[in-house]
Amino acid sequence: MNNIFKIMLWTRSLTHFRSTHHTFSRKFSNFSKDPDRGSWESMQGLVHCHANSVPLSPINFLERAAKVCRDRTSLVYGSLKYNWGQTHQRCLKLASSLTQLGISRGDVVATLAPNVPAMYELHFAVPMAGAILCTLNSRLDAAMVSVLLEHSQAKILFADHQLLEIAQGALDLLRERGTKLPIIVLVNDSDFSSPIRITSTTYEYEKLMEVGDNGFNIVKPQSEWDPISINYTSGTTSRPKGVVYSHRGAYLNSLATVLLFQMDIFPVYLWNVPLFHCNGWCLPWGVAAQFGTNICLRKVSPRNIFDNIIQHKVTHMGGAPTVLNMILNSASTHRKPLNHKVLVMTGGSPPPPQILSKIEEIGFSISHLYGLTETYGPGSFCAWRPEWDTLPPEERSKMKARQGVPHVALEEIDVKDSATMESVLADGKTVGEIMFRGNTVMSGYFRDLKATEEAFKDGWFHSGDLAVKHSDGYIEVKDRLKDIIVSGGENISSVEVETVLYSHPAVLEAAVVARPDDHWGQTPCAFLKLKEGFDQNAQEIIAFCRERLPHYMAPKTVIFLDMPKTSTGKIQKYILREKAKALGSICISSPLNCEKAVVDCSSKFRE
Repeated sequence: MNNIFKIMLWTRSLTHFRSTHHTFSRKFSNFSKDPDRGSWESMQGLVHCHANSVPLSPINFLERAAKVCRDRTSLVYGSLKYNWGQTHQRCLKLASSLTQLGISRGDVVATLAPNVPAMYELHFAVPMAGAILCTLNSRLDAAMVSVLLEHSQAKILFADHQLLEIAQGALDLLRERGTKLPIIVLVNDSDFSSPIRITSTTYEYEKLMEVGDNGFNIVKPQSEWDPISINYTSGTTSRPKGVVYSHRGAYLNSLATVLLFQMDIFPVYLWNVPLFHCNGWCLPWGVAAQFGTNICLRKVSPRNIFDNIIQHKVTHMGGAPTVLNMILNSASTHRKPLNHKVLVMTGGSPPPPQILSKIEEIGFSISHLYGLTETYGPGSFCAWRPEWDTLPPEERSKMKARQGVPHVALEEIDVKDSATMESVLADGKTVGEIMFRGNTVMSGYFRDLKATEEAFKDGWFHSGDLAVKHSDGYIEVKDRLKDIIVSGGENISSVEVETVLYSHPAVLEAAVVARPDDHWGQTPCAFLKLKEGFDQNAQEIIAFCRERLPHYMAPKTVIFLDMPKTSTGKIQKYILREKAKALGSICISSPLNCEKAVVDCSSKFRE
């Protein structure tokens, strides 16, 4: 196992760490004066052994589902259908195949794929081989994928056939840097013919699975603190942050998410939330725990959503406010009347109250949650109170848009003054930083102990998000400390975009903030000051960025002005945020409409 994971394990509380060992009292007899030791050790007749202590791991949910509901449908993808017995056998064979390729405990296996069956199966097969799953954002470009592959030290990359060009581009960049290349496994749809030659360093998913042993002995975690996955935040390429999840945290958050989602046994879950995002909010494992059916979607669209809800009687689904807005604004030919309620969890940027009220009118019941990659996705939710049912619709929607209270597996969420660490007044006005503490907070940042220690300063995880706390204890997010732009449920680092802008020969100063957008929630808005003698227009700047960034990260608006600054020369972003907010939403979020939008903006604010 990589040394950084060993460091993470030992920096955890010794009390918690000791509890995973079966020889508890003897192995840690040196800590007899530890005041945190459990009182059970002084009580006669008690033992800590294999019979009453097993490391928590969500891979057990698949084994249980295969035993209890072997013939019940586990996964549907178009005409493809598996039951839990088949899914279990496929995951065993895939885990076996991984070990045959040289994968051992602690190795990293990466994926670059949409919500296809392979992505679901890999959430079990990779940890069943003792390895660590690293699901890469399928919207990234080759340059960013290469950086994350290098940082994660992935030994294998499972790449979907539609993303093969990006994967090969990433490998070309790694080759230029002299980095050892990961093995490529191509994930095909059944009707797709492979464009690459299968060699000793490239494989095809189904053919690789065929050589696996369905009697494979699962490589169980030695400790429940062992890492199960790495999820990269949308940080800069110069310092990517790989958030490490443990088997313990994934197990607990899976069950907590099932509870807050009110997911009874035998749910039918529609996969709108990307499986690369916080491991799909831990629901690949959670659905298995409830013997549910996973409906996989390669592409999320209103037609696909409604068709699958009707055909498969979907009971639950997730989605960013962007997805809700897309449903509301879809063509009438794509929408179908629902004859049953569909429970929807939404997160990301706070959804506008009017979207929440309208989406419920057409048959969806919305639950609002909040969390970060560092909290395994959902950390809190708006626990609905019966007395709110009688409120006027507008007030009801405002209540539903709150980020709420911690779920059952999280010890505590608070809003604190980050300087004094004192809790802010619960008056709905005093702003502080949201902080987390509990069992579903990340183990740390992979290969970045300094960032881990900074995030856990004073015994709390510092989210970087600003919020208020209401008198009933519910929190409400107000802003983001680090200027993260939430667009379509994806986090965009303003620093990443600014770095590209500064690489333009005409740009003297650059600052990027969020502009409201009726469709995406937010889009990047760039404020620029050009060097003397240059006269670039907005469209040229946007095209420059689109050539160097994933398109969703490129600015949709460019405004030229003299930057407002403090006395020390620091750009005052809060002034720029107010300017961007005053612009309102771009009517149509399309590059073709950017020029008209930015011309209007530039004439309004040019100084």
